[in-house]
Amino acid sequence: MLEWLQTIKNEFIVILTAALPLVELKGAIPVGMAMGLGIWESFACSYIGSLLPVPVLLFFFRPIMGYLHKTRILKGFARWIHRRTSQKSQKVHKYSLLGLFIFVAVPLPTTGVWTGSMIASFLKLGIIQSFIAISVGNLVAGLIILLLSHQLI
Repeated sequence: MLEWLQTIKNEFIVILTAALPLVELKGAIPVGMAMGLGIWESFACSYIGSLLPVPVLLFFFRPIMGYLHKTRILKGFARWIHRRTSQKSQKVHKYSLLGLFIFVAVPLPTTGVWTGSMIASFLKLGIIQSFIAISVGNLVAGLIILLLSHQLI
């Protein structure tokens, strides 16, 4: 029974780790495997966890940024996020949802679901279509990381 609880705890930690910006699925898969979870269990928990913030970002990123731009304390941070997202979005803008998919699918730092969601919101892409493009791109990125983690390619 204790082993089952430890497994649930480890899965929960991997899910939460994958939901963090910058770490996301790319960092959570190796974390799960290091914690003793199986390869597919690590992948599944990481994938689920990394998608948790996507709907929230797609729905609320622009209103939150609008609010932050009006605050005296966080205005600089909001401008930095806006500038950074704007620079990244130039790569996606030309190809729209296909560009969003490719952007998220490439497993490099700052090309994950957080930035992809902010870009989709910034470009006013459809929420459902963006969620699908981000989810599939995240799946591809996860499979690439999985293959690299196990040296299967």
